Amino acid sequence: MIASNTLFETECSYEEAKIIIFGAPFDSTTSYRPGTRFASRTMRAESYGLEYYSPGQGVDLSEVKFHDAGDLTLSFGDVNQTLADIETFANKIFSDNKFPIMIGGEHLLTLATVKAAHKNFDDLAIIHFDAHADLREEYLGVKLSHATVMHRIFDILGDNSIFQFGIRSGDKLEFEFAKKHTYLNLFDFEGLDETIEKLKGRHVYLTVDLDVLDPSVFPGTGTPEAGGVSFVELMKAAFKVFDGCNVVSFDLMELSPPYDPSGISTATALKLLREFLIRLS
Repeated sequence: MIASNTLFETECSYEEAKIIIFGAPFDSTTSYRPGTRFASRTMRAESYGLEYYSPGQGVDLSEVKFHDAGDLTLSFGDVNQTLADIETFANKIFSDNKFPIMIGGEHLLTLATVKAAHKNFDDLAIIHFDAHADLREEYLGVKLSHATVMHRIFDILGDNSIFQFGIRSGDKLEFEFAKKHTYLNLFDFEGLDETIEKLKGRHVYLTVDLDVLDPSVFPGTGTPEAGGVSFVELMKAAFKVFDGCNVVSFDLMELSPPYDPSGISTATALKLLREFLIRLS
């Protein structure tokens, strides 16, 4: 048998699927180690090696209707055009009453999908799992950067809309900004239950920067930070969000395969994606 070139060998069409996955291969504002542009391609190539059955949930991916739309063709030299193209594609998915999942790619790209979600859900809130606060006003004089993405999202959504967990890195000004404008929890997911209760009745976008995981679990990322969470902790936290919130989209960002020759980070990202897809079904 020849392996498919789609994620988990899915053959589900766009029309019949409720969930649409697409890759966003872009890392032009990465500040330390680039390589996340290869994430979706590598995940797609390696996904045939993962068992499709989830023992914990008792469901096989063959029972889930999802479509792999492939990778978007993005303008590596033009950040604004890249963001516009992603927003347009995500907006089409929302307009077709489907559920978009983006695989990045650097974290700045979340700005585009959040903009599309906000066009369709004006009460949108963000739950943000990450090692980094991403709340800088600018980075090296640039306002559109993976280090500024949450500040740019705040510019759109305002106060009482951004809830951050697992954070353990950032400059002093970011944490001062967070005290005034976001809910930020250091290191782990304490306070997530209260956040979910607070967001009852609102539409929620979940963004997962995979460097929220400890580097011992997930070395393949551009800016690893010690003190992260475990695979099981992240999976259970995401399950709580999916079960308790009206989630309209999520993303998995910042896998950088070149920095993990062993492949364990790609395998970890794929297993999370499998579990998340099944939980949503």
